Amino acid sequence: MRQLISPHRNERPQGIGVELIVLHAISLPAGQFETGYIDDLFMGRLDCSRHPDFDSLKGLQVSAHFVVDRRGRVTQFVPCDLRAWHAGVSEWQGRSGCNDFAIGIEMIGDEQQPFTAAQYRETARLCRVLMRRYPAISSDHIVGHQDIAPGRKWDPGIQFQWGRFKDSLQRIRRLDMEII
Repeated sequence: MRQLISPHRNERPQGIGVELIVLHAISLPAGQFETGYIDDLFMGRLDCSRHPDFDSLKGLQVSAHFVVDRRGRVTQFVPCDLRAWHAGVSEWQGRSGCNDFAIGIEMIGDEQQPFTAAQYRETARLCRVLMRRYPAISSDHIVGHQDIAPGRKWDPGIQFQWGRFKDSLQRIRRLDMEII
């Protein structure tokens, strides 16, 4: 696994543990995959003059703990014990501010194209590693961004097959991923 440490992170509130995983989808520009722009965005070095769609990203400070690309390769951007800035205004089971107690996983994709078999497999494997590390996370504590920010966010979207993901999660046996 590749590790790049994003400057867009901070400490979790004192006494707050990890108990939720939020799945996201991202592409930059929209509908284009494997451009390298997501790394640049999360590392705070995106040149917004490179594409007209990037104008709205000027000054944006955002990150996720992990990104899973179309080939299933995982990059970690924020150590799990720190707060990544992925959920924004959010609420889960009556608690607001999901960044405080969640791990964010971005999958490279959009609303138009299906996610890849490698993404389902490696996202499930990563979630299983996180579930072992953080016992408060059960399979029903893995949600989509649209579940914690309804009406504001759509991802991972209609192309994400939750049943397929849950099946993959049940079949995972290899837990050899090194996370920080």
